[in-house]
Formats: sequence, C-alpha cells, structure tokens
Amino acid sequence: MTDIPGERAPSVPGRTARGSSTSPSAPPLTLGPRTAAAIAGAVAAGVAIGASQLLAGFLPGAPSLVVAIGQAVIDLQPPGAKDLVVGLFGTNDKLALEIVIVVVALGIAAGVGVVARRRFGIAALVFVLAGIAGAAAALRDPRNDPLLTFIAAAVATAVGLQALSWLVAATTSRMTATNSARTTATTPDWSRRAFLTKAGALSAVAVGAGIGGRALVDGQRSSVGAAKTLIPHPTRLATLPPGATLPVDGITPIVVPNGRFYRIDTALLVPNVDVNSWQLRIHGLVDRETTLTFRQLVELGTFEQYVTIACVSNLVGGDLVGNAKWTGVKLRDVLAIAGVRPEATQLVGRSVDGWTAGMPTPWVMDNAREPMIAVEMNDEPLPAIHGFPARLIVPGLYGYVSATKWLKELELTTLEAFDAYWVPLGWSKKAPILTQSRIDVPGPSVAPGAVTVAGVAWAPDRGVSRVEVAVDGEWRDATISAAISDATWVQWRTDWQATSGAHVLAVRATDGRGEVQTADQSQPAPDGARGYHTVTVNVG
Repeated sequence: MTDIPGERAPSVPGRTARGSSTSPSAPPLTLGPRTAAAIAGAVAAGVAIGASQLLAGFLPGAPSLVVAIGQAVIDLQPPGAKDLVVGLFGTNDKLALEIVIVVVALGIAAGVGVVARRRFGIAALVFVLAGIAGAAAALRDPRNDPLLTFIAAAVATAVGLQALSWLVAATTSRMTATNSARTTATTPDWSRRAFLTKAGALSAVAVGAGIGGRALVDGQRSSVGAAKTLIPHPTRLATLPPGATLPVDGITPIVVPNGRFYRIDTALLVPNVDVNSWQLRIHGLVDRETTLTFRQLVELGTFEQYVTIACVSNLVGGDLVGNAKWTGVKLRDVLAIAGVRPEATQLVGRSVDGWTAGMPTPWVMDNAREPMIAVEMNDEPLPAIHGFPARLIVPGLYGYVSATKWLKELELTTLEAFDAYWVPLGWSKKAPILTQSRIDVPGPSVAPGAVTVAGVAWAPDRGVSRVEVAVDGEWRDATISAAISDATWVQWRTDWQATSGAHVLAVRATDGRGEVQTADQSQPAPDGARGYHTVTVNVG
C-alpha cells in the first residue's frame, strides 16, 4: 500500500506510524517547586528532632527537644487546661501532646522550607531560634545537664540546617533544569525522582533516629532488681480480709494490678532515677537538715498497707482512681530524724524533675492515718511510671497535693510561704478526697430478667459504711464487701429484676462518719468532682 499524497495513515492505538508497538504513556506526576520546598523544610525539621532524640538516648543528661518543649507547655499551661486535656485524651494526654508538638513543628518547618528557596538566611535563622527555644525549655528541667543541653541543641540545629540545605538545593536544581530544558511529556523527570528519593531517605533516618533514641532513653533506667535486693522484709504485713472481693464479672478488682493502674502526672518523659545514687533531702523548718540514701531509708524498716488514691481530675464515674498494696517507710519516722519545728504548717514533696505537692503538716502528723514513703507497689519495686524508686502515699488526700512521685526532697515550710505546682493554676490548697461511687456493671444493654448492678465506692480515709442504688429514682441498699481499711475502697452489688425499656441507674455512698455523698454536681476544679454517677440501661 502506498501513501496517498496529502493523506495520513490512520492512527492505531499502541502503534506508531511505522507500525511498531508502543506502550501508552501516562501524564508525568508533577511536583511544584513550593511543594517540594515545603517537603524539604518538614523533612529537615524531622531530621533535627530525630537527632535530638538520638543524642538524648546516647547521652544521659542530654534533652530531647520535643520533650523539653512539651514539658514547658505543661508547666506553663493556663488554668483549666488540665481538665480539658485529661477530659479529651485521658491517660494518653502526654502522647497526644508530643504528637501535636511534632505536627506543629513540621508544619512551621514546611513554611520555613518555602522561604528557604529564595532567602535561605532567614530560614537558617528560624532553625537557630528554634534550637535556642528548645535549649531554653530544656534548661527548666533540673535533670538536664546544661552543657549537654547546648550541645544537643547545636547538633540538632546543625543537622537540620544541613538537611534543609541539601534538599533545597535539590529543588532548586530541579527548577533550573525544568525551566531550561522543557523536556517532552514522556521524558522522566529524574530530578523530581532524585529529590523524592533524598527526602524519603532522610525521613526514614529521622523516624529511625527518633524511635531508636526513645528506646535508648527508656533503656537508661537502672534495674529495679538493685532496689529489690535492698528492701528488707516488711515488719507489718497487709492481708485481704475474708469477703473483701465480691464475685461479680466486670467489676473493678479490689486491688488494681500495676499494669492497669491509672497514671496522671506532669512528666512528659518518665524520670530515669538510679537507685544507687538516689538521695532524699529533708530540710526547711527542721531541727537538723538530713539526707538519706535509699539503703538508709529502707533500713528504717518497712511495712505494708492498702491505700486507695485518686486524681482530682477524675470525673464522676471516671477511672482515675485505684487501690494497691504499698510497701514503704513510715513518713513520720523520716520526719522525726530531722525534727519538725512547731511553726511548720506545710510539708512539700519535690520530685527529681522539680514538680511539687504541698499538704498540711497536721494531716501528716495525725495518728489516725499512716502516710508513707512507698518503695513497692503490689509486692514489686515501684514501676518507673509510678515513681521509682520512692514516692509519697498519704491516705485521704488527692494526689496533686500529696502523691509526689520520683521523690527527691521533703521541705517543711508554712502554708502561706509556698504554693505547690497546681495551686497557682486555680486548684485548692487543701484537697481531701471526696466520697464517690461508680457503677461498673451492667453495660448499656441487657436482656430482661435478673441483672447484677455492681461497682466500687471510696471515701479515704473515712471508709464507706453504706452504698445505695436507685433504679428509676427508687433507692435500695446494696451489699458491700468487707472493708480492708478506712483508707481503701469497697466493692458493692445489688440484684435487679430488669424489665423491658430504658432505665436510669444511680449510686451514692455514705462515708464512715455518716455523711452521704452529695447529689450536687460540680466539675473537678478546684477540689474534686461531685454528684451521683448515673447510667442509662436499655433492656430488651
């Protein structure tokens, strides 16, 4: 067949005019210069963050800048922020904060990357200022070594800037090549692929450094085995009385296992404390300033007791409360060594990270309760997240005024002279735990017939004398478990013949002094949530 002048052979998909087979080409994936620069900035920030975390893992005393900034955010939070964050995220509040800080940092860095395309000096200045801010935040934490803090900030800044320079140069060369060559649509954009390869590789390095560094930080902890060998056998044991536990499926255990025990504190990174170098200082309004090593502390003699502790942020029906067996030293024995002066009206516990809790001295000195410096929890050395190697347990007071974890100092002062951590943020200076009760079972839906309603009630250190349950407004007495002591919660249960429809259940407790839990509702601030726990159950 010959071609006819003026005419063209018909096109056939997949073939050229000469008839050779080809593959259909897809439109090339484009990556705009601003987008590439934004990616460069975010990746560079990720590299800086990862480098900081890795240094913190290899060099004890060097800070993670993300953790340092997060800790500063926690310490500088406005009044009311605690309730909001705990209400939104519960015990995952710290993880949520770290994620937010990283996301915000990457977002800001993305904008810096766009600026770096034309004004790299300004972008570099922003990175330097960020490093300085991180160092300043880290210096607030007494656990961080000042020299290592500056070194960590400088290294992280330098690594981030190098990554930014490398990636921005790649985006610039790509732009130049694209503008000068204007290759055909089917020509691969090798500069784009090279940039994405570099960015992807650096991102992987950043993630690996961050995860590896955090693992190394967690691995820095001293072995709890060292503490276990130093703790003597308790001179007074605590046992559960017969009937302390009710056989109800789904009810909260009378003793909460360590792994399920709630954790609320301000430490974004759990303090790493070496039991061999740990010391407890007792000072202030005392006759003799005293310092005890861990060995000297436990050689004073240990005892066991079950104590229910609660967080003031716990909402009505919430789970920020728990009961455990604590082993430790009598707090009054420790204070007696130093000699408490009569004018001391407040005892302040200070953590290794600087956090403070203040409680009235008369509460501590009252023989009706036994405050302690706990070194074990449920027959094991204190878990790191619960205050290893030593913490305060003071029956009857909310944790924010008493339960100092990672204890480092005991200071005797006056109520007027010092406000502990949470008081300037709007929380009460005196905070006895309120009488509360909670419904654990049943769930939101049940079948008609016999249904067990059960839960827990607490009023440390007054004890619980009675629990009542209302079904659609009609109150009845519930059966309560045998009390371990006035410092612990009890379980309760009642049987209900459920009929079809929606029913409202409520619970209230009476403490050992005969005072009934109030129905008046209040938010946790400033001294604990009030009201009855109510649930709606659909029967059908």
